[in-house]
Amino acid sequence: MKNWKIDNEWTLFLDRDGVINRRIRNGYVTDWEEFHFLSGVLQAMALLNSRFQRIFIVTNQQGIGKGLMTESDLAHIHNRMYESIRESGGRIDAIYHCPSLSSTDDLFRKPAPGMALKARSEFPEVDFSRSVMVGDAPSDMEFGHRLGMKPVWIDSEEESADPPEIAAARFPSLFDFALSVLECTNSE
Repeated sequence: MKNWKIDNEWTLFLDRDGVINRRIRNGYVTDWEEFHFLSGVLQAMALLNSRFQRIFIVTNQQGIGKGLMTESDLAHIHNRMYESIRESGGRIDAIYHCPSLSSTDDLFRKPAPGMALKARSEFPEVDFSRSVMVGDAPSDMEFGHRLGMKPVWIDSEEESADPPEIAAARFPSLFDFALSVLECTNSE
């Protein structure tokens, strides 16, 4: 990562489940009581706030499409998550989600580029070549790669899978990624 030269004009795209909060295997976070921040995430968000011009969350949420939760349920979870991150010194500029089922061909469902394109339409300063996509699934890596971002793999808490070859870097957690970003920007 040292040759990335991340400065305050870069954009950070983050997956949610498995990166920000504990993923529920074979299930969905359907209310706030099921949402648990992963270790070090709140500290990481505060550190990343100082390095990135924009920070977005892009998340597939097919639990809505399956009828397991509503848009209102998801908004409540995201509002509480946003407040917790803000109170810890972090920032999220926008949260984008796709409620469609994985079986659909939706432009907004990762790895399709819709959520990133929407972010850029709302924040024209976003330059995908100066963006990082952090995720824990092959679809996150493909999403970032297709758009010319630097895809960064976060290891899952439950299993150790090798990231796809298109992953530009790998870290055990979002906190470790944040420390590396600070190291590479402070060493210039």
